Amino acid sequence: MAIVDDSTGDVVWCAELTHRGRQIKNDLESRRSLRRGRRGRKTRYRPPRFLNCYKPKEWLAPSLMSRVYNIETMLRRLRAICNITAISVENVRFDMQQMENPEISGVEYQQGELHGYDVREYLLEKFNRTCVYCGVRDVPMEVEHIIPKIRGGSNRVSNLTLSCQPCNQKKGDQTAAEFGYPEVEKQAKVPLKDAAANATRWGIWCRLEVTGLPVEVGTGGRTKYNRSICNLPKTHWLDAFWVGKSTPETLNIDGMQPLQIKAMGRGQRQMCDTDKYGFRRKKKDGTFTSPKTVKRVHGFQTGDMIKAAVPKGKSQGTHI
Repeated sequence: MAIVDDSTGDVVWCAELTHRGRQIKNDLESRRSLRRGRRGRKTRYRPPRFLNCYKPKEWLAPSLMSRVYNIETMLRRLRAICNITAISVENVRFDMQQMENPEISGVEYQQGELHGYDVREYLLEKFNRTCVYCGVRDVPMEVEHIIPKIRGGSNRVSNLTLSCQPCNQKKGDQTAAEFGYPEVEKQAKVPLKDAAANATRWGIWCRLEVTGLPVEVGTGGRTKYNRSICNLPKTHWLDAFWVGKSTPETLNIDGMQPLQIKAMGRGQRQMCDTDKYGFRRKKKDGTFTSPKTVKRVHGFQTGDMIKAAVPKGKSQGTHI
């Protein structure tokens, strides 16, 4: 993520945020195995209950929802110290509708340089940068029509594929099926996985819309196109500068280094904590305590760097 001054082209701030979705997934799987074992261990058998809960319409898995919460939290913190007037977010990898139907946003977009760049990147990603006929890699690839235009083929993405120059010349005016590769036409009609907006990106966009700020949606193809014009390497924090068509033509990124942010979580997800015997903890007034209200333990919290010197016992030594 980055903050850019569109009027001057100065990059004010940039960072890379590391999510904890994999950790949440592993924790949920561990909890599930413990609960499954508890149901059948030294007790009567109790079948699992699956029909007692209903998920809301826009439900996301906790491992995915944590990413949405992380970005929402960072935006709230940044707006508290910086006057943010608009948001640009990469919502899809490739603009499928604009590639398929030029009239959606004008023929000029489709016939321009960006359209050819977006289509070529889509084909390279879909066919794994490999010639569909001979399987060769690491050679210049050509965009090839599965059904040639002289045979009635169109320029739609579903009729395009990749091939090396020898195979393209050898194929000539034949169709892919006549050339001996009928599976190519079937593969071309299958859309690229994750080419459109996935559930997480859609959830992020919905949260950003609630802020009331103008939200510009960009594609991964345009981001790479904008970055390639300036001959910059592929990194997440550099990509954040070039999202959307509103990016200034020139940016001042001299001396910028991204801030490394790591999501640490907010403690246990259970509503109530237990003691070493498995009973719920109580306060002095008799009410039950919850770990969500306890942010610190003996002055420390999750994420602190601690050096502990243990003088004796089985854990004797210095621990960090």
